[in-house]
Amino acid sequence: MVLDLIRMKGNMPQESISPVNQEDFPRIVKVWEASVRETHRFLSEADIQFFKPLISNELPHIADLVCVRDEADQVAGFVGVAEGKVEMLFIHPIWRRQGIGRQLLDYAVKRLGATKVDVNEQNEEALEFYKRMGFEVEGRSELDSTGRPFPLLHMHLGKVA
Repeated sequence: MVLDLIRMKGNMPQESISPVNQEDFPRIVKVWEASVRETHRFLSEADIQFFKPLISNELPHIADLVCVRDEADQVAGFVGVAEGKVEMLFIHPIWRRQGIGRQLLDYAVKRLGATKVDVNEQNEEALEFYKRMGFEVEGRSELDSTGRPFPLLHMHLGKVA
């Protein structure tokens, strides 16, 4: 019901990609957290609280960080790319399944030169999304980048979707 009301008010995300400013960082973290709670069901509350400050601290170091905004100019989804790798791609749950992820990933590939991404093996929706977008699994790690037991699949762009 709330989602229907939001959409009826015309708050649909804008179609353009815009840069993320430092003032957007708190909203980016909120989008990240809401998205993770929706999609990363394998994480405990303690895990989310562990990763949250890491995300905040990492944002200023992401070379290319862009977003799609809603009509209130709030970040609806974002992608971060560094050295040809998608480091983060998250969509607020309100805006999932509206093409924002595809739009952001397409921008990351075509404009920012992204050809790689790591995805949590337990995040089957994300894995299927990246496969649909032309990425192929080329390797696997038992642990994530922080040494936690969340296996990562290393993907590379095989063909343009």
